[in-house]
Parts: sequence; C-alpha cells; structure tokens
Amino acid sequence: MLSSRSARAFAVALIAAVLGALLPATVAVADARTVQGGRLDWGIKSSFQSYVTGPIAHGNFALRGGAATVGGSQFRFHSASGSYDPDSGEFRSGFSGAVRFTGHGKPDGTNELDLTIGRPTVRISGGSGTLFADVTSKARSTGKVTSSPQIPLASLAVGGINMKGGGSPVALNNVPATLTSQGARAFAGYYTAGTALDPVSLSVDVAAGAKAPARSPEAKRPDAKAPEQKDRDTAAVPGTLKDAAVDWGVRRTFREYVTGPISKGRWELAGGALDGGALFRFPQGKGAYDAGKQSLDAAFAGSVRFHGAHLDLTLSKVAVKVADGKGTLIADVAGKDPRTKQATRTPAVPLVSFAARTLTAKDGLVDLTEAPATLTEQGAKAFGSMYKAGTDMDPVSLAVTVDDSAKLPPLPDLGSDTKTPTTTAPKSSAAPKPADTAAATAPASSSTSSSTGTYVAVGAVVLVLVAGAVFFAVRRRSGGAAGGGDAGS
Repeated sequence: MLSSRSARAFAVALIAAVLGALLPATVAVADARTVQGGRLDWGIKSSFQSYVTGPIAHGNFALRGGAATVGGSQFRFHSASGSYDPDSGEFRSGFSGAVRFTGHGKPDGTNELDLTIGRPTVRISGGSGTLFADVTSKARSTGKVTSSPQIPLASLAVGGINMKGGGSPVALNNVPATLTSQGARAFAGYYTAGTALDPVSLSVDVAAGAKAPARSPEAKRPDAKAPEQKDRDTAAVPGTLKDAAVDWGVRRTFREYVTGPISKGRWELAGGALDGGALFRFPQGKGAYDAGKQSLDAAFAGSVRFHGAHLDLTLSKVAVKVADGKGTLIADVAGKDPRTKQATRTPAVPLVSFAARTLTAKDGLVDLTEAPATLTEQGAKAFGSMYKAGTDMDPVSLAVTVDDSAKLPPLPDLGSDTKTPTTTAPKSSAAPKPADTAAATAPASSSTSSSTGTYVAVGAVVLVLVAGAVFFAVRRRSGGAAGGGDAGS
C-alpha cells in the first residue's frame, strides 16, 4: 500500500508525464512564420501630393529604390520582409523603396520643400499598429536637413482587426492612419499630430519557419567542394561578361497614361522580360565588357508592348552601349502611325542617354544603379512626339556579372496576388473608428491557433481528471493508514 508521501510523488510524476506528452504537440503546431515578399500601397497624403505638384509649390515627386505608383495617387513599396506570429497576431514587415517630394524652388536651384520618405515598416502588436519610416526633411525656417531612420510616422487603427490565425498571404486593406508627433516634426510642420493621412494597404507572403536540424561538425565539412568554391575555381577571366540585365521603367507618367482613364490600356511583357512594378527588366544580356576601357556593348532578351486607345507601342531587342562615360539604351520600336494607322517598325533606335562614368567590377559585379536618363531626338520621334528631346525619363539600372559566383541584383518582390476577400474600411476625411476597419487575413489551413487551442483544452481536461483521481486516492489511502494506527494503539 502506498504511503501518503509516495502517493503524492506518484501524482506529481503522473502529471509531469501527461504534460510532457501534451506540450510537444502544442509547440509543434505553433510554427513561427517569416514574411518573404509583398507590397505596401500608401499615398502618404493625397492632398499633400496635390499641394506639391500644384500651382503654389510648383514641385514634383521622384521614386527611389524601385518604388512605384499604383492607382490614382498611391505609392507602392516592395520586397516585404519580417515576421508574423499567427498565435499572438504579432506582425512586423519592412518594405523597400522611397519617394522624394520637392517644391518651392529657389533661384539657386535648391528647394524650400524637400521631404523623402522611405523603407516603411508596419508593426502590429496587442491591438495597436504603427508605421515607421526613414525620413529626410528640410526645415522651412532654417533650411536645416535632418535624416531620421525608422521614426514612428503614423498610427494605424487596427483595434478592430483580428490578426490571429492568418495564412498566406496576409493582407490589410485601407487601414486608417494618423500622423504622430514625430511624424509632424518630420513633415517640417506642414501638418499637426493627429492629422488623418491616406489609408494603408498591404499584402505579404508568409511561410512557416522550420529550424533546420543541427548537423555535427563532421557533417559541416563535406568531402566535395561547396558550390561557391566550384564557381570561383571555374570563374571567367575578369572583364568577361557572364550575365547581364538592364532595368528601365520607360517613364512613370507614361505608364500612368497607358493605364489611366484616357487610354484605358495596359502593357504586356514577352520574351523573358520581367515586371518589377516600377520598372521592366530585360535579362540574359550577351555581349562584350572591357574593364580597361570601361565600355560595354550588350543585347538583352524580352519586349514590352503598351497598348490602349490611340496607342500601340512595342519596344524589343533592347541593347545598351557604354563608352567614354556615356551610356545609350537602344531598342527596336514598333507601333502604328497615328495618322495613317499603318504598322511601323524602326530598328535600333537610341531612345535615352545616361551617364555611366564608372563600370568597375566589385566582387564580380558591375552595378550601375538608377542613372538619370534623358530622351534623345530619335526617342522623341519614337514616342510620337509625346515628349520633347531632353525630357527626363525613368532612370536606367545596369548590372553585369563577370564571375560565375556573382549574382544579379534581385527584382522588387511584390508577393503573390491576394485572392482572399478583403473588407474595405469606409472612406472618410476623418479617421474611422477602429471597429470600422477589417481584417483581410487569409484563413489558416488546419488552423494553427485552433489546433493549439484544442490540444491545450484536451490537456487541461485530462490533467483535471488525473489530478482529481490521484487526489482522492491519496486522501483515501492517507485516511486508511491513520485509522489503522489509531486502532492498533
């Protein structure tokens, strides 16, 4: 017969055993998830855009780092990365790209208004949300330029959004945003804290994070050479072109015209060309690169066709030539004569020119990023005189690998299309109440949160039953032992 102490020890051991059997199950289904691609669409404040480009400021905005425009007045930031916990609903995602606003030009060529907002990051935790961003701004009174990384720029009304249990992609649509006190200072005092900003929408892909099994030191030293070492052993002679790509968006306002209410058109890519949101990538470059002369002559794959009302323009057989610090982007141009409606095709048209003073390889990569480009006279004719020669076009980015181990820069990652229904928050000049916002999280397959809750509930019931049974057994046995002692005394 068990003594009282032995019975208690047995109860503790039994409960520990039950917990040990149950807890691994709950941990196993609570996978951490990694954000690995997607986009954030935000107009910042549409009335500010109108002010900057209007008759008072006489300014403009410029896109940086692959940021794009989408819709009527939104900016698209790309290549999301971060983390998401479907159990707690905690979410963090940073995006790439920036937009620079300039206006109130001075005679010396500077601008009184100069504001850059980039790398927005959204963090949601415990029913509150904040949008952070890198901000560079010029004070109106002193002209002093201040750069602040990742300041809390806007508060997001996410109180009514259920962030738990989401699958992939995770999407939020039209979340109301208001300017923070730090954001008001960054805006150089144009707006006060609490001012309603444009709503924020985002869509990101998430993947279950699984830790790779640990390997022994012996397993980390394979007999065969690592792929990277093989590549370096067979690397080409420096200066030889291995692969190349050119990125060019043609012109932002041209793209907006094509898809806008007048043309109501679109663009189509073919032959391997890729869409990066604000630019098109023409890959598979072949040709010659001379490191000594700092020259390049390369042809690329792919084509892009713009078509809509009164518009049909195709650019193909894209090539780039660089010599004496100057680059030229060339393409075959096909379209229709606006007067005769006859099909036309002009080969090897030098469309834009750009500065390319340095073409030096670093770690096997020659990288020219966002070189300002201007339209040539031949390019103006190719665009049907829509723009004059000398017009600023979208910048040109060029990447050339001269080593098998070098990689071309990645394109902006816009994530997968959101196919789950989203609920739109009501449009209003004032920020709606948190309850008016809605979650656009995809339903989780074999819901992680639900499964975890089920295991916990079952475990709790079992523990209660086991603990109760053991408790009564201990009491009964303890009582019996005490009675026997009394009778024998």
